Amino acid sequence: MGKAGKGGGKSSVWAGVPRWARACTVFGAVLMLLSGAVLVGSEALLARYEGAVGKADLFGDQAAGAQERKSDIKGPLNILLVGVDPRKPETPPLADSIMVLHVPESMDRAYLFSMPRDLYVDIPKFDKANYGGGSGKLNGAMSHGSIVQGQNPSVAQGFELLAKTVQQVTGIDRFDAGAIINFTGFQKIVDAMGGVDMYIERDVKSEHREPDGKHRKGNPYGEGYIGPQAEYKKGNQHLNGWQALDYVRQRYPKNGVPDGDYGRQRHQQQFVKAMVKQAFSADVVTNPIKLDRVVRAAGQSLTFNGRGNSVVDFALALKGVRAENVELIKLPGEGIGTGSAYRGERLLPVAEDFFTALKNEQLDAFLLEHPEFRNRNK
Repeated sequence: MGKAGKGGGKSSVWAGVPRWARACTVFGAVLMLLSGAVLVGSEALLARYEGAVGKADLFGDQAAGAQERKSDIKGPLNILLVGVDPRKPETPPLADSIMVLHVPESMDRAYLFSMPRDLYVDIPKFDKANYGGGSGKLNGAMSHGSIVQGQNPSVAQGFELLAKTVQQVTGIDRFDAGAIINFTGFQKIVDAMGGVDMYIERDVKSEHREPDGKHRKGNPYGEGYIGPQAEYKKGNQHLNGWQALDYVRQRYPKNGVPDGDYGRQRHQQQFVKAMVKQAFSADVVTNPIKLDRVVRAAGQSLTFNGRGNSVVDFALALKGVRAENVELIKLPGEGIGTGSAYRGERLLPVAEDFFTALKNEQLDAFLLEHPEFRNRNK
């Protein structure tokens, strides 16, 4: 298995794009949601890749889409990243993966943490969807906010209520950008990259897939599935698109994930970091054909809002962030009730101290005192 490393050199295919490989950056908000890469190069190339990305008003402030490019994006930044599974157009969406990327004022590193999708929270009132507010699981905020009278649900409008809810839980005053990626498109991105190398922390069996990638058959005698299972062995592995998507979805102790959804969050973060590393590898950044495939696949899968700044603006601003400078954070939590009385998850009180440290730009000091918040994969 080849190792991912930093890429360099120029492309003779795209002569006239100076030092493009070294300037090639992974847009954090995209990659942190299991996504792709953005090429920073000539104006024509920038326009091509900017045009590939979907735009929507994710925050309700009509700042969607690329506007006149700015160079004043400064830290600290907070970016909300949400993964959704495509559903029927008439079905309200659920947020399957909710992550926050925090970039400090120095703009040379980042902190990534996941919000438990089953976190039991107060969801604020949202007039656009005629939602009066209430309590429930965090991933349901997107569903409540997506309702549009007489029309199919709006994922972008649902994102707005989800963002307000996450802000309320974390104390973050404002998100500087947001992105939605659908998981079907994520698989295409991984395949466009030629797969991703990563370290699997423990043996995991798939609940959903057979070894050849086919979906397992439903159990005719009850819940769940029957038949052979795809396996992901502990150690360094190379995952193609369907394997990567399948691996980061596993969350049952019976399949090798003893800490349930918290384990799934950790595996998602680990895979995101592996993707960042892969995107900077010579195999991608020095291959314009492969890079073009990756960016187009990402564009087809991504909806972005930079609140007045484009995806390329953020790519330029975050070009100093590299895989080795991304700290993976684990928020401690516990279940509320068990069995049929299970209501969701709650964060432990020390998580409030983490959010305070984030707001005060004191995360490094906090992590020195609380090393248990660092997500490790070995």
